[in-house]
Amino acid sequence: MDLRKLKTLIDLVSESNISELEITEADGKVRIVKSEPQVAAPSHAATPAAAHAAPAPATAMAPIAAAVPASPPVETGHVVKSPMVGTFYRASSPGAKPLAEVGQAVKEGEPLCIIEAMKIMNEIEADHSGTVTRVLVENGQAVEFGQPLFIIE
Repeated sequence: MDLRKLKTLIDLVSESNISELEITEADGKVRIVKSEPQVAAPSHAATPAAAHAAPAPATAMAPIAAAVPASPPVETGHVVKSPMVGTFYRASSPGAKPLAEVGQAVKEGEPLCIIEAMKIMNEIEADHSGTVTRVLVENGQAVEFGQPLFIIE
């Protein structure tokens, strides 16, 4: 998530009546919590507006700094991404053998998984031949458009 989007979200929370906002995207999760303003006894003659204005940005930025993930490890190989929003399933039916396992050789066009969207089961095929080295999504997990599903080398 880029910094402009984070700044917009912080402004939205600070200007609204909501006290908490949580956003989950493919590249990370951000949680912004509006804290109660802390009133400190000023040690020098400062206006009340100035005493409250300075801590607010620091308080709003603290959850953001903790929520921004460190740079993710660089994946090698071909990434198979979700072509749609839906629910990810590794097998064609509950209890059945997964369509693709880690270490399995796959050819272009072979089914890797199923994504259910609007009660329709969509087979997702390999768009690259190779060996499945990682499955990036859990069975039954909701997926977004463009979300990485598999790594094939």
